[in-house]
Amino acid sequence: MKRTHLPLNALRVFDAAARHLSFTKAADELAVTPAAVGQHIRALEDLLGVILFKRLGRNLALTPEAERALPPLRDGFLKFEEAVRTLQVAQTSKSLTISVPPSFAAKWLVPRIERFVEQHPEMQVRIFAAMQLVDFNQENIDLAIRFGRGDYPELMSEKLLDEHVYPACAPSLLERFPIKTANDLVNLPLIHDEAADVDDGCPNWAMWMKAAGVDHPDPERGLHFNQSSLAIEAATAGKGVVLAKAAIAAADIEAGRLVRLFDSTHAVEFGYHLVAPEPQWRLKKVQTFIKWVKAEAAAHQG
Repeated sequence: MKRTHLPLNALRVFDAAARHLSFTKAADELAVTPAAVGQHIRALEDLLGVILFKRLGRNLALTPEAERALPPLRDGFLKFEEAVRTLQVAQTSKSLTISVPPSFAAKWLVPRIERFVEQHPEMQVRIFAAMQLVDFNQENIDLAIRFGRGDYPELMSEKLLDEHVYPACAPSLLERFPIKTANDLVNLPLIHDEAADVDDGCPNWAMWMKAAGVDHPDPERGLHFNQSSLAIEAATAGKGVVLAKAAIAAADIEAGRLVRLFDSTHAVEFGYHLVAPEPQWRLKKVQTFIKWVKAEAAAHQG
């Protein structure tokens, strides 16, 4: 019999009647009438083509077929109860696990997360930094923040932040090499954020130089990093000029560790998105975090 055709209500009545060996006591447990219990049992017997109970005077007894079926049926109900408890724990749990790209976690989320913890001290926040996409069916993750276009099949997705890039460097580099125009970058070391390569719409130095009208002899020259945060750290250390993602560089710009060069910015096709399966998305703890992080993002972009 297919799972969708299982007569769960009738099986629940059978389980109660088998435990009590009494339709009356089963009716009391289930808050129905003895007649209703009898109707469920007869309907189940007709559906399955077996007799479940036999009368012994005023008493009931299980048939051999019913005795064989009862242990796996009870195991099944115990598993149902376990599954329901698991779901209830998920709904009431105060542990919130968020998967975030490492650079976004280090440079954007971590500097802000204390405010969330202060507002919600009952929450236990776990940040899982990883570049790979989350398999929500295999990993214990409540919510993910992902850098992409937002097209995540079979998942809820909502944009958190747009992204754009601009050249930036440490104040110490500006003191040694005054930079007035884009052409001045030809003689300076460049820092490359190769994490941007996952986005075809994210400019690299070669693309930026071409758009700026700069004839650079070797736009691939310089240090290359596979994490945006490492590229930013190299720039703050005065190792060169980085084509910085705005969200990742914001804290260092605000603190004066980096200086934005020129006024031009280039929008990036990818952005940061909140992502989760619909059941997790509806959890109260997830909605609490989404409301908070969207307010932080609005303040950041404002």
